Amino acid sequence: TCTPRRARATAASRVRSRLVGMSRNNGSAASGPEKRKDLAAGAHKTKSREFYDIIRQIGECKNKTDEDAIMRREAMMLRTILASPKLDKDKLKEYLIRLMYVEMLGHDASFGYIHAVKATTEHDLALKRVAYLATAQFLDEHHDLIILIVNTVQQDLKDDNYLVVCAALTTICRLVNEDTIPAVLPQVTELLNHPKEHVRKKAVMALHRFHRRAPASVEHLHGKFRQMLCDKDPSVMSAALCALYDLIVDDPKPHKNLVPSFVSILKQIVEHRLPKAYDYHRVPAPFLQVKLLKILAALGAADKAASEEMYSVLSTCLKKAENSGNVGNAIVYECVRTASTIYPSAALLEHCAAAVSRFVSSPSNNLKYVGLESLSGIVNVNPAHAAEHQMAVVDCLTDPDESLRKKTLDLMYAMTKSHNVEVIVEKMLAFLADAQDAHLREETVTRIGTLAERYAPSTQWFIETMNEVFAIGGDVVKPRAINNLMRLIGEGSGDDDADASLRADAARAYAELLRKPKLPKALLEVIVWTLGEYGGLLTGKSNLEVMDMLCDAAETQPEARALAAQTMTACAKLAAQATASGGAPGLSEKASRLVERNLNSEDVDKSQRAREIVHLMREDASVVAAALPRDAGGEDVDVDAATTSIEAYVNRARQRGAAEYRTESERARESERARESERARE
Repeated sequence: TCTPRRARATAASRVRSRLVGMSRNNGSAASGPEKRKDLAAGAHKTKSREFYDIIRQIGECKNKTDEDAIMRREAMMLRTILASPKLDKDKLKEYLIRLMYVEMLGHDASFGYIHAVKATTEHDLALKRVAYLATAQFLDEHHDLIILIVNTVQQDLKDDNYLVVCAALTTICRLVNEDTIPAVLPQVTELLNHPKEHVRKKAVMALHRFHRRAPASVEHLHGKFRQMLCDKDPSVMSAALCALYDLIVDDPKPHKNLVPSFVSILKQIVEHRLPKAYDYHRVPAPFLQVKLLKILAALGAADKAASEEMYSVLSTCLKKAENSGNVGNAIVYECVRTASTIYPSAALLEHCAAAVSRFVSSPSNNLKYVGLESLSGIVNVNPAHAAEHQMAVVDCLTDPDESLRKKTLDLMYAMTKSHNVEVIVEKMLAFLADAQDAHLREETVTRIGTLAERYAPSTQWFIETMNEVFAIGGDVVKPRAINNLMRLIGEGSGDDDADASLRADAARAYAELLRKPKLPKALLEVIVWTLGEYGGLLTGKSNLEVMDMLCDAAETQPEARALAAQTMTACAKLAAQATASGGAPGLSEKASRLVERNLNSEDVDKSQRAREIVHLMREDASVVAAALPRDAGGEDVDVDAATTSIEAYVNRARQRGAAEYRTESERARESERARESERARE
């Protein structure tokens, strides 16, 4: 394990090696003995004792405070050196490298930005490349100094030395903006025909960058990307692929005719026709394969003709990538994604499902995650392919890896049907009981409710499942789930005998649940409503006894105090049912005390309900029965939109001088007019 100090030292050493060693590489590539001599001299001059002392001190720092102290001293010293009128240009390259260290380690090096910009005009190749590198690191596309390097870049793009051209292209990729694109676009376009493949590649990358910054500026050059796709050098072709991928994602239709070309390129790569330098762990150009697969997925979506051209090469690519280590697994995953995105092929999807089975059953969590992700795509196309992997997927739900459990939940939700809903919901309930994350619990509760409502084999199973959900995850249950369960119990299935049996079973189950010492609020809400509507169906218990059960729960259950209003209404319904059936009229003793306690409650809802119940219980049995009818929970309520029933009341109020009703907007306008009048008087 690398310590923070060692990590900083390693990073600094890598940057130093890259910057110092760059001169040596440049010397071997530059043309002419004189330039090689100059580059070697430049590399030697970079290796000053002070430079290596800074690197060593940074590596030996034991904490950030020591590092900051070193960098502050270094910044002050560089500020003094660069401000000197007798600046030694032979050491300017080293100073720029040291400035980059200051900037990378979080300190202000803005005093040296102008020196980096000026150094881009130097003729020394090593210094010019370091200056371009420093400028690209120091500045961004909106910096005021950008305007100063445009002319230098234009000149360097015409340089005979391709290394200078590459340095300029790299810099404009980093610093280009919409205003500077027109100044360099013609020269970059000309470089697409440069004899050096490295320059052609960077020119394509620059045009790609222009497209991302200002798509309209290179809209007329989209054909150039097609041309570079046929370049004899694979690196140039790969750069063109990246640009074409962005264009295809934006609008695939104009590029449909390129499908044969992309298929041909992928076939050549799979057949090892590219140079061995592009192999990675003996896999031919895996990054190009992945990019091509993404392009084919975008072009083949909902296009049967284009997809049929891809089936053969996708199958070959999938077969050759298997058992090729991690990089092969990445290609297999991308093949599966492509196969599940394009117009489906039964044979290809079967091949993909077989390849994915190795991932799902792997002991590696990373491969399991990839397998679950791949299987999700296949399930969206054809759920039948997930049947053989169902138990392996369910087992992933008990894995300690949280991200893996989350992905497993997503897949289980997608693969659930009527024939397996009981097994999957049972596993999801077990997972919910152990889950601690609030967001994950809420999502799991929502998904169980959706699956139970969509695929429930019977109403009884649905009610039992939702009761268990409320008992385990009542703290995250949404009101919609509560209302759905109440509605199902109230409306029933339409079969009177079955509905009566269901409601009696529900009332009996909820009466048993009330004996538990602690129930969640969501479940209590369902229990109170159900017993208020159907408590009279309990055998061996009178309505008065059911009222007492509810009142006892309101006293003992921690969450029931918030449901006092619902409890009073439930007791009133039970009293109305008893009166209508000739039983003992009125509330039980405990219910009466509950109502009396809430007559003067600070909660308006509780106080109003208590007073309404008191007055209602004094009325005749017919009035009580009409106000609280039996088994009316699922019936529609007639609403008088015209409010004709209160027209007489409104007229009497008008006669007594009551003001007309005004909408909120009318009141707001009147208030605004009053304020304006007040300001006018002032």
